[in-house]
Amino acid sequence: MLEEITRIAVQAALDYQEKEKKKQQKEKRDRRLRNIKLLLKNYRNFKKHCNSITHDLEQVDEKWALDEIGAEELALESVKRSRARTLAMVSFIDRMISVFKVMCEQSGKEEDRRIFQSVYHLYIAEEKKSAREFAACHNTDVRTVYRDVEKASEALATLIFGVDSIRFAG
Repeated sequence: MLEEITRIAVQAALDYQEKEKKKQQKEKRDRRLRNIKLLLKNYRNFKKHCNSITHDLEQVDEKWALDEIGAEELALESVKRSRARTLAMVSFIDRMISVFKVMCEQSGKEEDRRIFQSVYHLYIAEEKKSAREFAACHNTDVRTVYRDVEKASEALATLIFGVDSIRFAG
């Protein structure tokens, strides 16, 4: 009887560990999708920010050349690195969105074209459309637009995060 109780307890512990492992994997996947959605929601702001970055970086270089070495120099260097990372990130996202667009267009499926268009009009285009406006233009339901954004987010996660997004997709 003691052996049976031990076997059941061990099996329960293994089952619990497996559930926790799956939960952690799901959380990692969810975080990546959430990050994609955050990038999309802030994309226009990043683009506006990048338009002024090049000029600002040149000014930082000029100021840095004039200042003596000190705390202000370190602050300027930190700002410069942050702006350069933002510029690089936006450039990378632009390339991945372009790849996603080509993928959607080449699939030959109207649904894939609509998926790209929904992301484009909601998050990327200069003139923003609401989900309701986009749904009305395409004679579809607002829920369909949000499902399309989910599908696009998963595809973009794969493009942006590479193999890591697939590893945690289960």
